[in-house]
Amino acid sequence: MSLPYFIAPEPARGELDGAEGRHAVTVKRIGVGERIMLVDGAGTAAEIAVAEIRGKDYLRGEVLALTQVPQPTPRITVVQAIPKAERAELAVDLAVQGGADAIVPWLSNRTIARWPADKQGKQVAKWQAVAREAAKQSRRAWVPQVAEPVTTNQLRELVVGKQALVLHEDAVAPISGVEFADEVFLIVGPEGGIGPEELEALGADAVKLGPEVLRTASAAFAALCAIGAVTERW
Repeated sequence: MSLPYFIAPEPARGELDGAEGRHAVTVKRIGVGERIMLVDGAGTAAEIAVAEIRGKDYLRGEVLALTQVPQPTPRITVVQAIPKAERAELAVDLAVQGGADAIVPWLSNRTIARWPADKQGKQVAKWQAVAREAAKQSRRAWVPQVAEPVTTNQLRELVVGKQALVLHEDAVAPISGVEFADEVFLIVGPEGGIGPEELEALGADAVKLGPEVLRTASAAFAALCAIGAVTERW
């Protein structure tokens, strides 16, 4: 069974405190003698044997192993059209479980959920918190970073000159037949799909994921699994 993961700024110190320490000591009831993993979210991972617990939010342990986990190749940035509130967190959670290396919220033309300018920071922070917890749950040493939301025009500038794939139900080319570059932008449209004018404006390649039409919240996860199976990511 894999060890529980907790995020610490300096895993090599073998210490955990603050909110993560409280989660380990008070919520998970980690005890002296147990082994856990400390990660910094940027690839550094330390296996420690807990030697001391103080109060409700501090533990210290002996570092048994310290490793630097490389980023997977190809590196995949998921561009997610912002779903309705009840599906937004699910979309982020599944994308992180599937292996997304970064997430960009997208305000597409057909996006129903809109983030007011004065609340964008709060929404990005919410997505980042979901990504953080999903990374821990799926035992990842890398925590995907959530970018500021982009419009279609901004997205076009972001992906120019790079490999950008749009999941589209009317596409002919299957995703399994793509020759992947080292960096890939995987674009997931809103419920109802991407309109032809917007697809053309993005300048990205449309690919078909499979015979079924998936919800926007689960499409990135399915695509990441498909890419993992045909590349060195898995």
